[in-house]
Amino acid sequence: MIRSDRPGGVLVAGSANADFVVRARHVPAPGETLLGGDLSVFPGGKGANQAVAAARAGGAQTAMLVALGDDDQAKLLIRSLEGAGVELHIRRSARSTGAALITVSDEGENAITVAPGANADLRPEDLPPLDDIAWLAMQLETPLATVLVYARSAQVQGVRVLLNAAPARALPEALLRAVDVLVVNEEELTALVGEHGSIAERLARTGVAITVATLGSRGAVALVDGDYLVQPAFVVTPVDTTAAGDTFCGVLVADLAAGEALAAALRRAAAAAALVTTRAGAQSSIPTRAEVEAFMAEAQPADHRPLALYCGIGATAG
Repeated sequence: MIRSDRPGGVLVAGSANADFVVRARHVPAPGETLLGGDLSVFPGGKGANQAVAAARAGGAQTAMLVALGDDDQAKLLIRSLEGAGVELHIRRSARSTGAALITVSDEGENAITVAPGANADLRPEDLPPLDDIAWLAMQLETPLATVLVYARSAQVQGVRVLLNAAPARALPEALLRAVDVLVVNEEELTALVGEHGSIAERLARTGVAITVATLGSRGAVALVDGDYLVQPAFVVTPVDTTAAGDTFCGVLVADLAAGEALAAALRRAAAAAALVTTRAGAQSSIPTRAEVEAFMAEAQPADHRPLALYCGIGATAG
């Protein structure tokens, strides 16, 4: 179904940002000014978050291709990535390292604005050799033309591709044809295929054989060659939802690279994402495999039927 005989680790090619975070009563509305708490700076960025999550998930060696400036923010990110055990391939840029401005509400929701900076300088020729790589994971915070070249290069070399189509945007069919696993949230799914139809019907229109929709506190659903897998969310009290989706992707690709079945990989990814929301920050909040396993051992079984019904696939999906 999804397993590959090709041995190897995970390469994450994508963004790294310094996250400038302020907590406030709620996410500000357009034109609204809020007084928030103290400013905190965390290592983040979709690509870097996913690389840390993959490395901490264990089971597969993790590397990252990233573009960074020559500044203190780059040093912060390098310390975090290397500290998690991620091997780095760095393109140095004359631009500043990417940054994200994040407001986190008292309910744990967030609003994020990204200044790409050096991330915009990641080029097609920067892709390292893929000899020891089984899975390539990417997002959309780096140039789309670069993402497309990387996906095609991986496809030609027999490397599986996981694309987290975030931030939301329309994508060329050429890219989707080179993707083995597509991960989207509801907004991103709408950007790809429109809002007409149920989630199940829209998943079937992406053109990717394995498409996973993450649905926040509801959980996740995957379309796999015409069949659906439903993974309800683990119940927690959220503090900060930053990096939850990235953690889901990183753990998912690490487990797939380690040879796990998709259903098991979805469950562990959902558990890791739930744990992230109980902690502040991005990479600093990502759990280890031992923490995820302990959490899963104590978690109560969830009823998948409400999620299945929400997605429009009935109460019989497993």
